[in-house]
Amino acid sequence: MKKNGESVSLISEEAGWAPRYARRLAIVDAGVVLWATVGALIVRFGVPETDQLSASGQPYVVVSIALAGAWWAILSLRGSRETTVLGHGTEEYKRVVSASLILFGLVAIVSYALQLDTARGYVGVALPSGLLMLLLARAVVRGLLHIERAHGKSSLRVLVIGSTSGVKHLVESLRAQPMAGYIPVGAYLPGVEQHARTAGMLDLPVVGRAVDADAIIADISSFRPDAVALSSSMQLAPETIRALGWALADLNVRLIMAPALTDIAGPRIHTQPVAGLPLIHVSTPNLEKGQRFIKRSMDLLGAGLLIVALSPLLALIAVLVRMGSHGPVLFRQERVGTAGQHFEMYKFRSMVVDAEARLQELREGHEGNAILFKLKNDPRITKMGRVLRKFSLDELPQLFNVLNGSMSLVGPRPPLATEVERYDIRAHRRLLVRPGMTGLWQVSGRSLLSWDETVRLDLYYVENWSFLGDLTILLRTFKAVVSRHGAF
Repeated sequence: MKKNGESVSLISEEAGWAPRYARRLAIVDAGVVLWATVGALIVRFGVPETDQLSASGQPYVVVSIALAGAWWAILSLRGSRETTVLGHGTEEYKRVVSASLILFGLVAIVSYALQLDTARGYVGVALPSGLLMLLLARAVVRGLLHIERAHGKSSLRVLVIGSTSGVKHLVESLRAQPMAGYIPVGAYLPGVEQHARTAGMLDLPVVGRAVDADAIIADISSFRPDAVALSSSMQLAPETIRALGWALADLNVRLIMAPALTDIAGPRIHTQPVAGLPLIHVSTPNLEKGQRFIKRSMDLLGAGLLIVALSPLLALIAVLVRMGSHGPVLFRQERVGTAGQHFEMYKFRSMVVDAEARLQELREGHEGNAILFKLKNDPRITKMGRVLRKFSLDELPQLFNVLNGSMSLVGPRPPLATEVERYDIRAHRRLLVRPGMTGLWQVSGRSLLSWDETVRLDLYYVENWSFLGDLTILLRTFKAVVSRHGAF
């Protein structure tokens, strides 16, 4: 179909992916909670010989079935199957965890209030095993969804409304995260004149340019997207937006508001309705004392356990480095940490002893970004060092930096002093927290990222820290190390 000489899309063939995916999750959840409750029953009491197992008069077969049903229901009530949280981010997993903890908290309260003799061993098996399997099952189902989205399926086809620059920014942001499931398919430029140069900037069909509600609704009705995203730069009156919202609800088309707040995570955003206006409050990005204590405790516990568990590997690598080439086992380099304080960072030596002296002659061929020096086939790297770098094993001694407090398990990349000298005001905010052994930079492409992308990821981490976010990055680090994506 054509309108005003500009391309208009057909109805999305993927509009029904959301209920299909929700049904898939409902079936998976049912299987997991049944497995957890029945499995806990068998582990605690053995295989039943009759229709019921009783402990102090309680029918645990019935309890297991009821608990499984309640678990399945509360996962739905907590919104863990809502399409807005599926396929991307950690909110889905947070809701699964909170739903499970709420359920077993209620079980404990009811048991205490009614003086029921609930077997602690039964609950102690059902909760952790069920929660772990729910998270793993969700990860597997999400992986299948990502495969579909990689082929352009199971995603929302989005019409973006706003000014040319606002639409361009929002389209680029959505395209940068294809696994989130939003595919820009058209642009609507209210008030932008016909002769304005937009085609080259947007790389999208322009559906229309009207500013009155009736005309916009008519164009959207003809285009039939799955969702409409309103950019913060749109030139529309509040009454027009309200009428647009009503009409989209009637058309069963989602309305998405995209404010001009970039790189700000959910925990920092709070909505307060005032006189019908949803006011968005953004909290200050500072780690409170409790958060600092939690993060430091996790660093000490994690680093200590890893050093003990990996001590044979650390000793083996030290011997191989010593035998592989002349020089010390450890490479010590001055880096810049929290608030600009300098510290000595440890790594297993992966280069020849005079590597620093030979750096200047190799700068012309460097393949990193504007600030970070990287070279894929660096002649200074030893044979053993190439193996260590491939699997990031050269960075294991930084666990001792974590123990002494100069680094954290998760944080921005520790920069060199020469790099910090070239920082602008924005990049200096990377120094508000301890640098980390791993971080968003590590799990998002490493050396393949531009300098702007590296800074953006680090600033996002600094301003949106959360305990669950750190755990997620640590899990993604294992995948990044195994795949070796962006490592050289």
